[in-house]
Amino acid sequence: MRLTTKGRYAVTAMLDVALHAHTGPVSLAEISSRQGISQAYLEQLFAKLRGKQLVNSLRGPGGGYTLAKPAAKISVSQIINSVGEGIDATRCHGEGNCDDGLTCLTHELWSNLSQRIDEFLSEITLASLVAEPRINCLAVLQEARTDAESRSENGLITLRTM
Repeated sequence: MRLTTKGRYAVTAMLDVALHAHTGPVSLAEISSRQGISQAYLEQLFAKLRGKQLVNSLRGPGGGYTLAKPAAKISVSQIINSVGEGIDATRCHGEGNCDDGLTCLTHELWSNLSQRIDEFLSEITLASLVAEPRINCLAVLQEARTDAESRSENGLITLRTM
C-alpha cells in the first residue's frame, strides 16, 4: 500500500488553489513555481480534476483554475480518487483473488485497512486544511520564497541586458 506521487501532487495542487482562491484563478505556472511540480504533470492532473468537476478552468489573461465547489465540500479522498488513485492495501486490488484465484488469509484485514484509510481521508476537506495555522504559515513562506526567487531572476535579467 502506498500513496503515489500522482495522488500526493493532486492534493498539494488542490490545496494550493484553495489557499489562493481569494486572489482569483490560480495558474498552473504559479502552482508549479510554489510547489515544485512540473507544469506538464499539473496539466495532466488538472484535466482529470476538471473531468471530475473538482475545478473550473478560465482561459485567457488572468485565467487559471478555481475550485468548482466550496472547499468544505471537497475531501482529500475525492481528490485522490479523481486522479485514478486510491488507497488499497490488498495485493489483489480488492478483487479477492490474491491466493491463486482464492481469497488469501489476510484479505479482510487489508481490505478493512483500505476502507478505514478512505474513511479518514473522506473526513479531511480542503477547508479543514486551509484552516490549519501551520499550513497557512507554510503557504506564506512558500509565497515569500517564490517572490524572492522571482525578484532575483528579474535582477539577473536586468544585469545581463545592461
